[in-house]
Amino acid sequence: MNDRPEPDSRTPASVSVVGPGDGEVLVLGKTRMRILEDGSTTEARLGIAESVVAPHSPGPPQHRHARHDEGFYVVSGTLRFTVGEQQHDVSAGTLVMVPPGAPHTFANVSDEPAVMISTFTPDLYVQYFRDMHDAMADGRTFTQDDNIRIMRNYATEPATEFPAH
Repeated sequence: MNDRPEPDSRTPASVSVVGPGDGEVLVLGKTRMRILEDGSTTEARLGIAESVVAPHSPGPPQHRHARHDEGFYVVSGTLRFTVGEQQHDVSAGTLVMVPPGAPHTFANVSDEPAVMISTFTPDLYVQYFRDMHDAMADGRTFTQDDNIRIMRNYATEPATEFPAH
């Protein structure tokens, strides 16, 4: 299904170095995301982003991915991860790994910003964030329904059997 050619072992692979001020920046409501790897260096196997989540930010509706794993490493602050009906308040140094099919969401319910590194394997969900950024860029109100519509373009569905937190 992947139309990309196999790497040629005779040609050295390109290495990506993303410095502190580098990367594609997306403003997603009260969250600032910096794309560190969009899949172009990893032949779509991995996407990586850094997010600064403002205090009292609700996050996306609880959802499930069908085609990618998602990882969250909390660098600073505290985030609340909701998995089904369970809530986990996690602080710096915590890794949360979400396999395909697992319901999840996150929010910053604290008074301080939180920073996390997210991984997407494969890189499928990086474009979701770009699409969300574009939908917000025109200044119109961005609703949960807008979010769900864009999610569905990337094999993601809301986990509607769980109450919103």
